[in-house]
Amino acid sequence: MNIGIVGLGLMGGSFAKAVKRYGIASKVYGFTNSGKNKKEIEELGLVDELVDLQTLKKVCDIIILSIPVDAIISMFPDFLDIESDKTIIDMGSTKEYIVKNIPAKIRKNFIAAHPMTGTEKSGPRASIDNLYEGKTVVLCDLEDNENKHVNRAFKIFQEIGMRIVVMDSKEHDINACYISHLPHLISFSLANTVMSYQNPKEIIALAAGGFKDMSRIAKSSPRMWGDIFKQNRENMLESIKSFEEQMSRAKKMIEDERYDELEDWMRKANTLHEIL
Repeated sequence: MNIGIVGLGLMGGSFAKAVKRYGIASKVYGFTNSGKNKKEIEELGLVDELVDLQTLKKVCDIIILSIPVDAIISMFPDFLDIESDKTIIDMGSTKEYIVKNIPAKIRKNFIAAHPMTGTEKSGPRASIDNLYEGKTVVLCDLEDNENKHVNRAFKIFQEIGMRIVVMDSKEHDINACYISHLPHLISFSLANTVMSYQNPKEIIALAAGGFKDMSRIAKSSPRMWGDIFKQNRENMLESIKSFEEQMSRAKKMIEDERYDELEDWMRKANTLHEIL
């Protein structure tokens, strides 16, 4: 079985490392249209061979799309001529918008997946070992796929050590919004709040673990996250509204010096980690 990966940054590059380490593929092919990335991919030896897209479609049994979510949709026309026994798996962070736009001709062999893992880094040099092991991957709307392709997806994700959750794409996007998309937006907001301070270098010089933990993901790719926020717009707006309500409540308690109530509010937040 040959595996082809479109996009060999953090997610795609780490996936290439995983399938090679576990001997899942006879050969791992890659495709990129970035000259800079091509050089780095070759230097790192992430794939056995970089090829053009037409070759990749011809020689690979499974094709992984590990590119920004808008780019996934823009590539749909490139796969309309693919054979029905080829499995396509996208790894985008949003799912409902992607699923709704998959052309009917390739819907049965197109698996909508979201590996719940990553770092704030990007590009081929961001690829790491063990990114996927022990993590969860969500597979969406499998009722529209042929069993052959579903079985392939289960097999490949299980063999790189992932836990599989099956979910409706709409439900996925709501859940992903609160546990991933909103936290990224909050981190970007925190970073911009500090950068708007009169002397940001002075305040950053005092930064300790809490600030570094919360602001780390603000280093993530603006292009990638801009696409995610756009595709998950409605859920983002709803989650921002909920967050603003919590911030307003905290602000009011501090204004009114109701510190016992504020402490109860924070204690309630502590209980989240009882279920994590």
